[in-house]
Amino acid sequence: MSSPFASDGRLFLIAGPCAIESEELCLRVGEALAGIAERQDLKIIFKASFDKANRTSGASFRGVGLDEGLAVLAKVRAATGLPVLTDVHTPEQVRAAAGVVDALQTPAFLARQTDLIEAAATSGLPVNFKKAQFMAPIDVVPMIGKARAAAAAAGLHGDKFMVCERGTSFGYNNLVVDMRSLVIMRQAGCPVVFDATHSVQLPGGLGDRSGGQREFVHPLARAAVAVGVDGLFMECHPDPDQALSDGPNAIPLDQMEGIVADLQRLRQATDVPR
Repeated sequence: MSSPFASDGRLFLIAGPCAIESEELCLRVGEALAGIAERQDLKIIFKASFDKANRTSGASFRGVGLDEGLAVLAKVRAATGLPVLTDVHTPEQVRAAAGVVDALQTPAFLARQTDLIEAAATSGLPVNFKKAQFMAPIDVVPMIGKARAAAAAAGLHGDKFMVCERGTSFGYNNLVVDMRSLVIMRQAGCPVVFDATHSVQLPGGLGDRSGGQREFVHPLARAAVAVGVDGLFMECHPDPDQALSDGPNAIPLDQMEGIVADLQRLRQATDVPR
């Protein structure tokens, strides 16, 4: 019933740039993360999206597209040895991506899309199901129920699902994280992931694009580790201010190892039931 990424009880990390801007960028970030994984003895899953289908403005960069994006992810996996994860938005994308990547993720805005949930659940891959910004934490229980029912109907046994907290809408252009949600979401019976970077996003906060408060990523991640979360999600970029997607809430790549090392020490110092 547990994701293979959480099977040994250690903290794991999903990390990478928000969008696949180029093969060069993804290889650079992937190689840096592979080095961190080795030095910190940490399981890291490389994440990048071939399409960002929910941008604030229609003029915003969405990504390189399905075919090119999957080719880039395959090269990152081959070059770094890291497992790779990407977002999927439609059942058709699930079928294409499942033959290339090691894990799938459903976007928060699509948390109620039954066809997508069922397609991801029957892919046979681990799936990180994101809780929508408009959902209460307990709402992940029926969401995972849909996934489990679909998997069972397809003859799949022993799911590999995760649920992910990424903040809840709080007034205009703001999100808030209620750390109680990380405990409540355990009622879904699967590993809980905390998305520390999207939780500090300011949706539409810059008018035609979203803002963010990356200075709060590290403290919120520390709080989540102290609560006993199974995994963390943190987007990173060599130059977040020049990133083509979600730069304001991304961590500078050269700061990632220091943050990860601190979170590892905190995890080892806490003894929280999981």
